[in-house]
This record gives sequence, C-alpha cells and structure tokens, in this order.
Amino acid sequence: MVKLSNKARYGVRAMFDIAFHGDGAAAQIKDIAERQGIPPRFLEQIFQDLRKAGLVSSKRGPRGGYQLVAAPSAVSVGHVLRGLEGPIALCSGEDETEGAGDAASIAVIDSAFRELSTRVEACFNELTLEELCDRAQRQGLRKNAPTGYVYVI
Repeated sequence: MVKLSNKARYGVRAMFDIAFHGDGAAAQIKDIAERQGIPPRFLEQIFQDLRKAGLVSSKRGPRGGYQLVAAPSAVSVGHVLRGLEGPIALCSGEDETEGAGDAASIAVIDSAFRELSTRVEACFNELTLEELCDRAQRQGLRKNAPTGYVYVI
C-alpha cells in the first residue's frame, strides 16, 4: 500500500477547505482546523510550507488568515503534495546499494517504478481543488456549515 503522510493528507484537506469555504477571502487556522479536524499547531506548520511553495498567501490582523494565490481551477493536488513533500516518486533508485543484487534486474524494476511514478503524478496533477469543490457540492456538503451540534432554545 502506498500511503500519503498525515502532512500531505491534511495539506490537501486544508487547501480544499480554503477553496470550498473561503470564497476568495482569507481563512483562519482555527476555522479550518475545526472543520477539518486537524490540530491547529500542525496546520500552522503545513501552511508555512504551503506559503513557501507559493500556493497560499498570509494576511495578518482580525480579518487575516490564509488564502489561495491562484484560482482553485489552477491548483492541483499534485501542486499541494509537491509543495509539502517534494517530488512524487514511488522509487528513486537511491535506496539500492551498489552490488546488492543483479544490476539488470534492479534496472528493470527501477524503470517500471519510475514509469508508475509518472502515471501516479499525472493523476494527482489532473485533480484540481475546483474539482474537489464540485464533488463536495454534488455530495451535498454545505459551505460554512457548522461542524458540531447546534442547539437552539
């Protein structure tokens, strides 16, 4: 099983949250953390990396927070993953030690993994934040809906 790190999964969820709930305005960490169930301190670290990658900008003050630098249609899941984790690769070939087996066999397997990595990366690049927002709307997710119980007296 190939599994994304918590940082990568939370980063995609946070970027989706800004795209879906933000409507172009800055979103605050506390709101994103509450809606997505992400620890706020971890989310701060994630947003620092996303800011360094040029995917979000930050704004200070009472109406501050983070917002997307580009339109949701221009930001892919691949952009987010590379911004947080670096290149998307199933196998780099660097973990093999020289002379640790049949070189020809290792070359065949490494070549196949590089090809698969390219295909996986293409899939991540095809899925944009806008498409995730469209899916959310089709599934009935409401924008800025309360996350917990609402008590009315």
